[in-house]
Amino acid sequence: MSYESIIKGIEDAQLRETPFTFNVGDTVKVSAMIKEGEKSRIQVFEGTVIKMQGHGARQTFTVRKNSNGVGVEKTWPVNSPLVEKVDVVRRGKARRAKLYYLRDRVGKRAKVKEIVK
Repeated sequence: MSYESIIKGIEDAQLRETPFTFNVGDTVKVSAMIKEGEKSRIQVFEGTVIKMQGHGARQTFTVRKNSNGVGVEKTWPVNSPLVEKVDVVRRGKARRAKLYYLRDRVGKRAKVKEIVK
């Protein structure tokens, strides 16, 4: 038995049973568990998904928002037990996989067009 198969077995056990359905460019609300000492609470972070990278148990996504004129980015593992849920607020039309160009923009220019169905 090779090391790759052992690692793959461990990673497959870590996968989320129902994966989240969102893409780059979507505006999402991420409900994450925050532990402060003995207490834990759920904190909501709302912003635009600017990148998704990796695959399988190592897949991560990064959400960006402007807070008081300062850009804030947070990265979470998709399969983390600390991520309670990801709600899609609006679907965005992105023509590339990584939206790093949003870092240089502020206000209306930082918006992603919405997909209308």
